[in-house]
Amino acid sequence: MMQFDIEKVLELSKQAGYAVMEIYKKDFAVYDKSDNSPLTEADMAAHHLLVDGLKAIAPSIPVLSEESGEEVKTERLKWSEYWLIDPLDGTKEFIKKNGEFTINVALIKDGVPVFGVVYAPALNTLYWGEQGKGAFKQNDGEGAVEIKVGDNPTVATGWKVVGSRSHQSDDFKAFMEMLPEADIVAMGSSLKLCLVAEGAADLYPRLGPTSEWDTAAAHAVVLAAGGQVLEVETLKPLTYNQRPDTLLNPYFIVCKEPSDFWAKKG
Repeated sequence: MMQFDIEKVLELSKQAGYAVMEIYKKDFAVYDKSDNSPLTEADMAAHHLLVDGLKAIAPSIPVLSEESGEEVKTERLKWSEYWLIDPLDGTKEFIKKNGEFTINVALIKDGVPVFGVVYAPALNTLYWGEQGKGAFKQNDGEGAVEIKVGDNPTVATGWKVVGSRSHQSDDFKAFMEMLPEADIVAMGSSLKLCLVAEGAADLYPRLGPTSEWDTAAAHAVVLAAGGQVLEVETLKPLTYNQRPDTLLNPYFIVCKEPSDFWAKKG
């Protein structure tokens, strides 16, 4: 049982989304390319709203944000439980105005994301998940529905794999050789992990850099939906706050479970 009101955290995430949308709706052309960019303005507005709001909801739980100072990023190593937030994930999507950016709030306990909220304000789509309680999705104006990861395909062809249609790394291309004729499902920001959580995709191999705040909230949703986020090299669960010298994640794979079609080296 969480020692805070989950509904308040969901509402806070939406409030941060509303603040971001006020800036998103403006004409970006009127801004100078400086620290007053719409991206910076939106990021900081959501950061302050979330940090202040979470401290009010659960005063005893510390908060680490992408926008936190270096002192906090060092202090984190002493924490066994903390909030990990990305106030605005999907900067390219925000600038392109394609709607695929998110507000992300996760609760980490002993390296594991046990609760997470992912809110896509431009799409008015909300995902959340809690350890042992399930994962849920709420679309614009509709009731919440429980989501679950789908079963792995039983053949090598026809997998739905989350990735970029246009900018595929060599590592990604090599991985995809194991899954011929796969459908590439393109999506921005932490919504990539949510596609697997809701069964809209089978697999998300992330073979490029990410930071812990980029993934934690959606990782919690995946776990609550019955899925896994595994390090590529070891196929061990991805963990948080375990690497003193970095907040970068190793490469990882989001799935229901490893498959012989792509996990042969495991």
